[in-house]
Amino acid sequence: MHTIEETLEKDLSRRLDRPLEIGGKTVSSRLWLAPLAGLGHVAYREVLDGYGGCGLMFTEMCGAKSVPTENPRISPVFRWRDEELPRLVCQVAGATPEEMVPAARRVEDCGFFGFDINMGCSVSGIVKKNAGAALLKDPDAALRVVEAVRRAISIPLFVKFRTGWTPDIEPAVRLARRFEDAGVDCLVFHPRVAPDKRTRRPVRGHIKSVAEAVSIPVFGNGDVITSADCLNMLETTGCAGVSIGRMAIARPWLFAEWTSNIAQPETVFRDYAMRMADALDRHFDPVRALKRYKLFTIYFAANFTFGHALQSWFLKAKSMDEIRSVVREHIRPGLQLAKQPNLSLYNI
Repeated sequence: MHTIEETLEKDLSRRLDRPLEIGGKTVSSRLWLAPLAGLGHVAYREVLDGYGGCGLMFTEMCGAKSVPTENPRISPVFRWRDEELPRLVCQVAGATPEEMVPAARRVEDCGFFGFDINMGCSVSGIVKKNAGAALLKDPDAALRVVEAVRRAISIPLFVKFRTGWTPDIEPAVRLARRFEDAGVDCLVFHPRVAPDKRTRRPVRGHIKSVAEAVSIPVFGNGDVITSADCLNMLETTGCAGVSIGRMAIARPWLFAEWTSNIAQPETVFRDYAMRMADALDRHFDPVRALKRYKLFTIYFAANFTFGHALQSWFLKAKSMDEIRSVVREHIRPGLQLAKQPNLSLYNI
C-alpha cells in the first residue's frame, strides 16, 4: 500500500514525464530549466545533464548586439557543448527588431533547439536599454520584435515574460494572445510585476489566466520549491509544464526526482559541489570560474540550516583549489539540511 507522499510523487512524475511538441519539435519532459542570467552557463548545464530529467535547458542571458559576432570558444555566455544543442534554447535580450533579427539568425545557424526572447529581466541595466521587461511597457514594440524574429527563423520561438509593471493581469493576457497570433510557439510566464525582486509571492492564479487565454503551451515559473509546489502549479493553473529557476541551482537532481522518482545518495551535496568546481575549471579561466562558483554558493548554501556560515567559507576562498578544500572539509554526510532551501538567503 502506497503512502500519500508516494502517490503524490507518482502523480507528479506521470504529469511531467510526458513528451510535448513545441513548434514541430518534441521535448521529452515537461520540467525545464528556466532562463537564468549568470547561472545557466555551460558548466552548470553540463552538471545538470549529468543528473538527467530536464526536458529543455536555456542558456544564460545573451545580448542581442553581441550574439551575431560572438565567438563561442571565448564568450563567457554564448557557449555550449555540441551534445546539448538539440535540447538547448538560447535566451537573448534586445530592444528592437534591428538588434534581435541578426541574433536570431545566428542562433538558428548554430543549431539551437529554439530562440527565447527575454521579456522578464527587470535589472536596471537591461531595462535602461529598453530590453527585457521594459518591452512590456510598450506592447506594440514587443510585438514588433516578436513578429520580426518569427519571420527571420523557423526554429521554435519562446517568450519568457512577467505580469507587467502593474498587478493587473489583463495586459499580460492580451499580450499572450498577441504573441500567439504572431507565431510564438511557447510562453514561459512568471506571475510577478516587473519591479518586484521577489518581495511578494507570485500570483499563481495569473498563470491560469494566461494559460486559458492561448492554445500554445504555457509553462509556469516562480517559487516552485518542493514537489508539492510543482504538483500544485500543474493542478491549479492548467499550465503545460513547469520551469524551474533558483531551485534548479540549489538542487539540480530534482528534475530526475520529480520526473522519474530517482532518489539520490546522502553524498549528493558534496558530489554536486565538486562537480560544479570541476566543470567551471573546464569551461572558464580561473578568475571567472571562481567568481561564478561564489555566485553558485548563494543557492547551494541555502540548502543547509547553517547556510550563512557555510557560504562565508566559500567566499573567503581565493582559488578553485581552496574551493575544493572547503568542500572536502565542510560538506559531509549528516550536515543538517533545512526543511526547504532558505529563500531569504538567495533572494537576489
